[in-house]
Amino acid sequence: MPANGQSHIRVARPSRDLVAAEGFWIRGLGLSVLYRTEGGDAPGEHDLLMVGWPDASWHLELVHEAVGPVEPRPTSEDLLVIYLDEQVPEELVTRLQAHGGKRVPSPNPYWNKWGITVEDPDGYRLVLCTRTWSNA
Repeated sequence: MPANGQSHIRVARPSRDLVAAEGFWIRGLGLSVLYRTEGGDAPGEHDLLMVGWPDASWHLELVHEAVGPVEPRPTSEDLLVIYLDEQVPEELVTRLQAHGGKRVPSPNPYWNKWGITVEDPDGYRLVLCTRTWSNA
């Protein structure tokens, strides 16, 4: 079957600390743990945490290899944008910050006008956008 609009998407990222990442994405944002496994101590084995909403057609995969960790190297343009189609609840931003997030300005004025940007514990940026989006 060729790739199409129904194909599931996985966004994979390295993480320094899966416990901190889980706090941000699960207790902060409200995603669910979809899958988790612990690797061993041999090179190439890694701990894995997959998070997302169970009914979504995407998920975020966070990995950490104890023997040879990959340092996250996000830029200010590495964004995961969630279109809320409403104002961003201040309690959500507060919860994200309480679980390791850091509210930051975006270098792109569009995101400052239409949303709130929060860095996760690894420095990747989550934008909570007040607008809506459709590919149709």
